[in-house]
This record gives sequence, C-alpha cells and structure tokens, in this order.
Amino acid sequence: MSIHLHFRAVAESEIRDDHTWLAAFMSEAWDNHPDEYAAGVANSIDKVFSSVNDLYAAAGVLDADAAEPWMLPVYGGRPVAHTADADPCDPPLMILEPPGVSQAADFLATVPFDEFWNVAGGRAREDAQVRREFLDHHRDLQGFYGRAASAGHAVVKAVWA
Repeated sequence: MSIHLHFRAVAESEIRDDHTWLAAFMSEAWDNHPDEYAAGVANSIDKVFSSVNDLYAAAGVLDADAAEPWMLPVYGGRPVAHTADADPCDPPLMILEPPGVSQAADFLATVPFDEFWNVAGGRAREDAQVRREFLDHHRDLQGFYGRAASAGHAVVKAVWA
C-alpha cells in the first residue's frame, strides 16, 4: 500500500475552508501532481514523511530554546474538520497559513542537515542511500516552501492512502 503526504501551495484567497471543497481541490491537484511538481507549486513525500518530521525534531535536541518551527514543514497547520455532509473517505487535510509557511521556509533555509542527520539518523545514518533520500526530501521541501513563502501562499496538505 502506498501512502503520501501531498503539499500544494495556493493563494490563501483561493481556499475555501470547507472539507468537501478542499478534498476535491486536492484530489484534482493530486491528479495533476507531476505537472504541479514541475511547476514548483506541489510536493509530496511517500510513507517516510513521519521520519522526515523526526529528522526535523532534532532541532529541539540541538537547541532546547527553539520555538519549534521544526514542526511546521511536515505536520504544521490547522486541521480542516469534516462537515456533516463530507465523504468519510476524503483524506485528512491541513492548511498552513502564509505566516506559518514563511516560518517553515526560514527554518528549512537555515537547518543544518548534517547535524540533524547525526542526531536523528540513528542506524540509518550509515546507509548512504537512505541519507540521500532524506537529503532529497529536505531539499525539495526547502525549495517548495521557499517559493510558497515568496509568493505569500498558504500550503494545503492531504494524506493519500
């Protein structure tokens, strides 16, 4: 089974705070994901998204005074509640508003990947292929959030299973 966390940058004014509408929007975006990824307005992480979040959690280990912006790139945002008429099969959705997107971009722009990898990588840190995969996810998120923040966009997130 495949599971993905899907990220889509969008102008906040274009978002309806309605789970059914937003699920349809994200479904269409998922159908167009290769083109939207190429355009820089979408990203996704396969089943390892929780581990990517764990990597960023090393920020709390490295800097106990950090304000926890490390939570923003993967799990940050507010959940969009299902309405009474929503399809229960619709994916869980979150919206990270523009200020949070800017904070996530700032965090990712300054994150010392190698330091975090050494703290959070555990046994996997010895596997060059795994390290490369996480570094690729990190670089993709850096670029994605940087572009979204520059445009003043929000980021909508959906979990597809």
